[in-house]
Order: sequence, then structure tokens, then C-alpha cells
Amino acid sequence: MTSRAERKAKRAKFWERNRACGGYLLRKKIANFFVKFCMAVLLFGMCFMIVQPLLQKISISLMEEQDLYNTTVISIPEHFTTYNYEVAYKFIGYKQGLIETVAVCLSASILQVAICTLVGYGFARFEFPLKKFWFACVILVIIVPPQTISTSLHLHFRYFDIFGIIKAITGNTLNLKGSMLPYYMLSATCMGLKNGLYIFLIRQFFRTIPKELEEAAYVDGAGTMRTFFRIMLPDSKPILTSCFLFSFVWQWTDSFYTRLFLGNVHMLGLQLNAIADRLMAYLVDKSSEMTNVATSGFINCIVSTATLMVIAPVLILYLFAQRGFVESLSSSGIKM
Repeated sequence: MTSRAERKAKRAKFWERNRACGGYLLRKKIANFFVKFCMAVLLFGMCFMIVQPLLQKISISLMEEQDLYNTTVISIPEHFTTYNYEVAYKFIGYKQGLIETVAVCLSASILQVAICTLVGYGFARFEFPLKKFWFACVILVIIVPPQTISTSLHLHFRYFDIFGIIKAITGNTLNLKGSMLPYYMLSATCMGLKNGLYIFLIRQFFRTIPKELEEAAYVDGAGTMRTFFRIMLPDSKPILTSCFLFSFVWQWTDSFYTRLFLGNVHMLGLQLNAIADRLMAYLVDKSSEMTNVATSGFINCIVSTATLMVIAPVLILYLFAQRGFVESLSSSGIKM
């Protein structure tokens, strides 16, 4: 009874204030409700556009082949099956590909984040000759697509040499294609996949940390490296988590660098690109009487299933690291 009476008194007070201000409060309340309603509709639409293709692939991956051609089956399969996952597992070599892809992405991402952290901290805190020029080069690394330098990268690592020393000693250059060395060398020299972006993000984050923290550490007798490892690194965990996630995901789904250098490594991204051709050749050899429609429908089903299997580890990784990722987005800012 008390709460009902309080609500009634609150409504009466609202209408009294509304009459006193000529209806301004009511108009403001209606306008706020309309804005919130429009924002909710836009957010729902954006979420639906992102989630709907994923839900559709999940639905297709659980359908039997007869459901693919049944016009009455739209989203919910009439005949559930896990056979599609067995076929996709076989044709992309999922176990071997998962182990090798995790090893490549994890090692390259850790190396990228470690090097970019040192470079970003140097840009944020120290003055050195041609600092603006080198930072402009970092921006160019972000802007210029790697495809524009693909030919030079291919020739450089196909005929790798260091100032002619290797050729002078052995009589020939080194062919580093097909190994992990080009990946590690590019990551260690800040020329790997999206390294310029990581340097920029880490630099901006360090610029938001007050310099008084470092000055206090210097007064207490800590050197530059000790201050960096004991003071700055613990505070930069959110942005480092974000950069690691970005690096891992982009390495996981990359096809440019993996196709250019890692042709001998069983990467899931490359296997996913080739699964349609493999499955087509297999179906043609198995039965030449299959129609093109049936073949294409089944192949699209297996490709959707393989796509889910490839992105599943990335989703699991994000679920474990989402707290640090969201924290970095909320705490970091752009300070020029």
C-alpha cells in the first residue's frame, strides 16, 4: 500500500510540474523514450545482421542432404545429423591443422605484441632523432596494404641474403619460403600483419598513463627497464590483451601471408579455401551421375560446417579473454 501511494504521489507531482512548465516535462519524456526506442531497434538490427549468418551456418551444418533441397525447411532441420562435421573434419585435416595453426598464431602473436610494446612505449615516452618521421612510417605500415609489396617480399625471402655475406660464404642465397622464419622475422621487425596498428594503439595507451608514476619510480632508484617492467607493463594488461586478440585472430584467418610463406604448413585458413575443390573432385570421382545442383548444395553445406569448425577456437578464446578486451576499450583513449 505504501509503494502504491508513493507511486500515485509521484505521478501527481509529475503532472503538477508538467502543467507548471507548460508541458515541457511530458515532451521531454516522450522524446527520450523515442530516442531509446530507436537506439534499441538499431542495436537489434546490427546484432541480427552479425549473428544471423552464423546461426544460418549452424542450421545448415546440422541438416541432412535431403533437407538442403526441401523448400519447406528454412532454419530448423527436419533431419538432424553430425555427418557434415565428420566430412569437414576429414577434408580439412582438422586435428593436424588445429595444432599447427595454434602453434603458428600463438608464437607469432606473442612475438608481435612483445616487440610492438617496446616500440610503442618508446614512441610514447622518449625523444629521439627523426621521431616524427619514424612514426609516419608506422602510419604508412597501417595505410599501405601488404599486397602492394608482395612481389618484393617474395623475392626477398626466396633469395634471402644479408649484405651478400651468405652468398659469399656458401655460393648461393637461402630459400626461406615454406618455413616459419619469414613470419618471425617480419614480426620481430614490426613489419608483420597489422604491426603498425598495434604500435599505434599501444603508444596511445601509454600516453594516457601519467608521467608522475615513472618519475616517482626514478626517484626511488628504479632504472628505465625496471620502471617499464614493474610499473608500466602491469598497467598495460588491457591493451596488450586486446592487441594479442587482434593479432591472434588476424593470423588465424589470414590467407595472404600464409599462402605467400607457409605453403608447407597445414594452416586451417588455407585448408578451408581448398575444401570446396577437394570435395568437388571427390564427388565427381565417386559418382558422375550427381547433378550440379545437388553437388553445389552439398559442397556449400560442408563449407559452412568447416567454417564453423575453423572459427570455433577463436570464439572460445574470446570468451576467456573478453573481460580484458572490453576493459581496454573502455579505459583506453586517443591522445594526440
